[in-house]
Amino acid sequence: MATIIVAFPKLEEARAIRNLLIRKGFDVAMPITSGAQVINQADSLASGIIVCGYKLSDNMVYSDLYEYKPKSFELLLVTSQNRWEECRDNNIVCLATPLKVNELVQTLEMMIQAQVRTRKKKRSTPTRRSPEEQRIIDDAKHLLMERNNMSEPEAFRYIQKCSMDSGNSMVESARMVIGLYEE
Repeated sequence: MATIIVAFPKLEEARAIRNLLIRKGFDVAMPITSGAQVINQADSLASGIIVCGYKLSDNMVYSDLYEYKPKSFELLLVTSQNRWEECRDNNIVCLATPLKVNELVQTLEMMIQAQVRTRKKKRSTPTRRSPEEQRIIDDAKHLLMERNNMSEPEAFRYIQKCSMDSGNSMVESARMVIGLYEE
């Protein structure tokens, strides 16, 4: 689950929201009051969501925080509705004050699900090989086809299986095949 960073200019507000989120089952970091602390905390974490107010104690505004945060973090701004227009231009998720618990929880769940979908999609896209790497794999396939009378799909599956069994990449396994036949 994504870690949530709660940042508001007043420590009491940040603590109250943090405690509320913990009671609702979220993984929440220590409450923070300044933008610099948020960025430091976010840099030490893999991914997550920053819940913050319009302006923090070090006069960092949400838009600066949005710009400096790691790309793996989303921003949820809690502010009055008259400031929402600025947020929409930056594609930032906003919640109105006074804050309603159900809206906060549902919004965070939606944002976490979006992050999970993005990570799954990123993992499922195959990695692109460089022309040099593809040439190495092709050379290994051709060696297997010539010397072991394999078809191209069989040679590819052999390299793929060696790769999976050894925990190496396809290119490393292809290099090993080439190395075996060059001796």
